Amino acid sequence: MSDRPQHLDFLIADWPYEFGEVSARLVQGADGRKVVQLRVEMGVLQMEIAGRPDGSRPGGYATCSDWLHAKAQKEGETFELDERLCMEIDREFVQFFHRRVAWLALREFEQAVADADHTLALMDFSSLHAPDIDWAEMHEQYRPFVLFHRTQAAAMGKLESGNAEAAIAEIDAGAQKICSLLQEQEGAGDFDEEEDELISKLAEMKAAIGEHYEVQTSLTQRLAEAIAAEQYELAAQLRDQLSRNQRSSD
Repeated sequence: MSDRPQHLDFLIADWPYEFGEVSARLVQGADGRKVVQLRVEMGVLQMEIAGRPDGSRPGGYATCSDWLHAKAQKEGETFELDERLCMEIDREFVQFFHRRVAWLALREFEQAVADADHTLALMDFSSLHAPDIDWAEMHEQYRPFVLFHRTQAAAMGKLESGNAEAAIAEIDAGAQKICSLLQEQEGAGDFDEEEDELISKLAEMKAAIGEHYEVQTSLTQRLAEAIAAEQYELAAQLRDQLSRNQRSSD
C-alpha cells in the first residue's frame, strides 16, 4: 500500500467551498498535463480538458458521442440504444455539464461553447435514436438551459475580443432560439417570454453590455426592423455589416 495519504483533507482545507459560488481552477497533473478542477460541496471534481471529462475512451473513442456515431454508421438500420448505451449517454451529459460550468467560471468561453455544442449534438443523436419518447423528453427539457450557457459563453467571448455589438447579436440569436424551444415545449399559449428566467437573464446581460459599452440598437434588431418595414436595401447593408463583424471577431 502506498505511503502517500489517501485522504483529501489538505486539498479541501486549502480550497474552501463557498455556497452559491462556482469555483474552478486549472492545475497541473502528475505527468505535467493540465486538468480542470471544480470545487463542489462534498469535495473536488477533477476533469480532463479534452475528450471525455473522466478521461475514459468509450469503445476506444474520445467520447461516447463519437463512439455512438461510429457505431450507428456501421450498424445502419439495426442500430438501437439499449439500456447500457442510454446509461453511457446519461453519464456523458452529466460530465460535460460539470466541465461546462467550470469553463464558464474560469472564463474559458471558447471551451464552454465547444462543450455546449457537444451536448447539443448528443441531444440530437439521443432524441433521434431514443428507445421511447419519455427518455428523449427527459433530456430535451434541458436543451434551453444548455443553449443559455452557450449563449452566455459566446457573448462573453465576443465581448472579450472587443466586439460588444457582436456580443449583443449572440444574445439576440440565443434568446430567439430559447424562446422558440420553450414555446414548443410549453405551448405558445402557456409561454410568457417576460416571465422566463433564462430569457430575463439574457435581457439583463444585453442591457448591461449596451449600457456599459454604449452600444446602440444591435445590428440583428435593426435588421429585423428593416425587414419588417420592407426596407430591403437597408437590410442588405445590415447583413453585410453583420458578416464583416463576424469575420473580424473570428
